[in-house]
Amino acid sequence: MTYEVFLDEVTTILTELYELDDAAAIKLVVDAQDANFFIRHDLRPELRTAEQAKKDAITLFENKQNRQKTQEKQQQRLREKK
Repeated sequence: MTYEVFLDEVTTILTELYELDDAAAIKLVVDAQDANFFIRHDLRPELRTAEQAKKDAITLFENKQNRQKTQEKQQQRLREKK
């Protein structure tokens, strides 16, 4: 599949697995692109499979959840110091 179709597949999987709305799923994929998460997929067409799209969607979502938890813990520590 083309690089663009692959990104669409990742976005679709995010909406299906995690019930994200389209805008949130697109933002997650665009942010990942900006962070060069998909650079190897662009260079290696064999990585653009439905199976890889699902793995990447899960990774993106889990990374997002981990960042949110870290931010919440940092905010909690700041409130406790006050």
